[in-house]
Amino acid sequence: MRYKRLFVTASLIVAAAAIYGVAALSARPALDHPYFAAEKPGTQVIAHRGGAGLRPENTLTAFAHAVEIGADVLEMDVQGTADGAIVSIHDPTVDRTTDGKGRVDSLSLAELRKLDAGYNWSDDGGRSFPFRGRGIRVPALDEVFARFPATRMIVEMKHVGPVFARPLCALIRRSGMTETVLVASMNEDALSAFRRACPEVATSMSGREARIFLGVQFARLDAAYSPPVPVLQIPYRLGENVIATAGLLEAARRRNLKVHVWTINDEERMRELIQLGAGGIITDRPDRLLDLLRRAGRSR
Repeated sequence: MRYKRLFVTASLIVAAAAIYGVAALSARPALDHPYFAAEKPGTQVIAHRGGAGLRPENTLTAFAHAVEIGADVLEMDVQGTADGAIVSIHDPTVDRTTDGKGRVDSLSLAELRKLDAGYNWSDDGGRSFPFRGRGIRVPALDEVFARFPATRMIVEMKHVGPVFARPLCALIRRSGMTETVLVASMNEDALSAFRRACPEVATSMSGREARIFLGVQFARLDAAYSPPVPVLQIPYRLGENVIATAGLLEAARRRNLKVHVWTINDEERMRELIQLGAGGIITDRPDRLLDLLRRAGRSR
């Protein structure tokens, strides 16, 4: 009986190895996408919400400043208004970032335009509000596209469902931004719907896809893994566990998968991720990251 158990165990191991070998032979790295054609070598500077630590987030003012100082990519959040416009704003309500109140999806674009989107921004803990009353508004996404047509962007669908995918796709196509925009979302249904509607536009992994890759990499089975899309966006850590490790980044490189790590504002952590070869760092302080890269001798 003991030898029989050993034989069965050995047979299962051989079968598993054979299956893994076949999977590894058929696995393919992530496909290249035109979105990355203009990418500079090294770690990309991704201005989170346009650089929320420097200017009022998700506004044309923030995006213009990030472009001016040399950020590689503008990251922004989008959702829909009551009358079907697509606007750049993070929260489901306007309360935190403007002088108004109410849900974004209950307000029209005209009502949103009346609000001061610089009203609550402060860089000194609320002692001063330097952007109040300066005409900063919640921008429509088509305004952002028109203002920065040559700048690569990451557009995250926030607080939206699958029905949002088609109008977003139509706007990206109409604006000629299919090779300049990468779309992300924590809502898997919305992201899946967007991929069906707009297969030519790059997307990042969904939360489920990211967890699969993390599990595959942890089990050291990444040679048998075919990434569905070219970008993995992850936090530096989950709880007490660092997940943006050298091993994960190396496994991602082997699969032609770019890793963007969020949201990193600390210079020491930025330096660590640059040394590890992170594909991009999403940060509220693109100025700090740019300075580190320049000091490291990397032209931007």
